[in-house]
Amino acid sequence: MNLTRTASVLVLAIAIVFILITGQDLLIPFVFAVLIWFLVRKVKSALDKVPFFKDRFPNWLKTIVTSAALLFMVVSIGRVLSASINSLAQSYGQYESNVNLMIAKINEIFSIDMSRILSDFMVDFDFGSTLESILSSITALFGNAFMILIYVLFVFLEEASFQTKLRAVFTEKNKYDQWNKILNKIEGSITHYIGLKTMTSTITGVLSYGVLLAIGVDSPIFWAFLIFILNYIPAVGSMVATLFPAIFSLLQFGEFQPFFMVLIFVGLIQVLVGNVLEPKLMGNSLNISALVTILSLSFWGSVWGIIGMFLSVPITVILVIVWAQFPSTRPIAIMLSDKGQV
Repeated sequence: MNLTRTASVLVLAIAIVFILITGQDLLIPFVFAVLIWFLVRKVKSALDKVPFFKDRFPNWLKTIVTSAALLFMVVSIGRVLSASINSLAQSYGQYESNVNLMIAKINEIFSIDMSRILSDFMVDFDFGSTLESILSSITALFGNAFMILIYVLFVFLEEASFQTKLRAVFTEKNKYDQWNKILNKIEGSITHYIGLKTMTSTITGVLSYGVLLAIGVDSPIFWAFLIFILNYIPAVGSMVATLFPAIFSLLQFGEFQPFFMVLIFVGLIQVLVGNVLEPKLMGNSLNISALVTILSLSFWGSVWGIIGMFLSVPITVILVIVWAQFPSTRPIAIMLSDKGQV
């Protein structure tokens, strides 16, 4: 009996992974739409704390205004990023001489023949083409934004009748209260995470923009936005977000001083916000261990790539909350939790 059950669970797990991989073009926009819905509800909840908005603005109007504001921000950011990437791609010719200068300096400092290795690498690596490919990826992302917007629209339409459907499915009051509690807990945890993570990432991006602007790094808005986005990826995101502008400063200036300045000051911002401010704001509200965070990052990254890394924490939080409600899956939720309390 146990062997049959184990085999069934294994087959089900393989089937789920297969569906996640093959259906990612449909599933990823939907997941983003649900997260946007959570974010809109978080903003609406914040507005309701102000008596003026709570008393004078109906719920549907607050939804429309909040969604329109988010859409305007996305479009504006897309335009700024496109202009920044085009500017970087056009300036690549100015950096080629600095690349050769850095190769000579590295060769002199380390007294090893790095010139041939680095030269072969730079021949194969076209920085301008890489920036153009990034621009194409962003363009494709904004192409999917239309589908995400459609999903968001239907999610809001579904919200109006969801409670009625839930009562029809669970006619017993205790069952209805149980599932309503689960859904409210999922919403609370995810909105709390998204809201605070967005705030801390914004603080990191703005402070990093000031540092990069003071140092003189080209297109600081682009690098600040990249830092903002990468900070959503647990553990490795902040490290990569620090290295990218630091390495680019080597190409731009052809000197080590700007590289170390970016590395130190942007890295210090990451440490202070990520290790001091963020834990104080979030606490243990997510209730997942550090090891589970890394494993979740690796799993969803292998299934959905970079986007999976962004979504790894919210998805894992949802799974822990749901599994904790059922006796058969509660042990799994306990093992995934931070201190064994679910």
